Amino acid sequence: MIVDDEPLGRELLRILLTDYRDVEVVAECKNGQGAIDYLRSEPVDLLFLDVQMPKISGFDVVEQVGLPHLPPTVFVTAYHEHAVRAFEIHAIDYLTKPVQAERLQAALVRVREKIAAKAALLTQSQLAEVLNGLRNAGDEPKAYPSRFLVKDGVKEILLPVEKIEWIEAAEYYSCLHSNGRRFMLRETITNLSERLDPTQFVRIHRSLIVNLNQIREIYREGQTEGSIILIDGRKLRMSKAGHQKLVEIGKS
Repeated sequence: MIVDDEPLGRELLRILLTDYRDVEVVAECKNGQGAIDYLRSEPVDLLFLDVQMPKISGFDVVEQVGLPHLPPTVFVTAYHEHAVRAFEIHAIDYLTKPVQAERLQAALVRVREKIAAKAALLTQSQLAEVLNGLRNAGDEPKAYPSRFLVKDGVKEILLPVEKIEWIEAAEYYSCLHSNGRRFMLRETITNLSERLDPTQFVRIHRSLIVNLNQIREIYREGQTEGSIILIDGRKLRMSKAGHQKLVEIGKS
């Protein structure tokens, strides 16, 4: 069973799981409440559970379903390294977004071993310690990436974040624009918008992120649409929500 509020996240994981003959996706849920309802009514052998979901998080699902009824679980997370360390300390399987095929394979190997050893379920104390670790990690200042490793022809380079002018969505990838060049990064624009420093980057459209230092002009074009002009003269579309974010930043 796959639980993720992002359709692309569910689709990517479902596609990756088709490579495994012993794995069958029997259900997909787009929110925590749907997951709770399904787990209370149907048997599931393995659960892929997104941690960060609106209203009811992945850990809320765990607490409400209850440990006696919880199947072996692989957490899917976009949390920073401190939270991931909490998973590792307690030997809980996890995947970071965007899910990589190699890491999924390793997680499935661990799940099979745990199921064979009948040790796939968490104890109450383990769950409590993990929850506390994640909550404490959330209190620490969030670390933002300062550079990305991207391909540049036959080689790879470290692209400083401050040199990124704008970013556009490209399905499971994001296209980073810098100094007239394009670099592809295997990460969704949703994940990037959560990882980048909000004081430097803002998502002005569902498919666009812009470096605030690169904005020259902002235009409203009707009630729901607008545009921004970058320093180099490029025009990018802007949604109503994107404009509201810029207004809030301007007030801060």
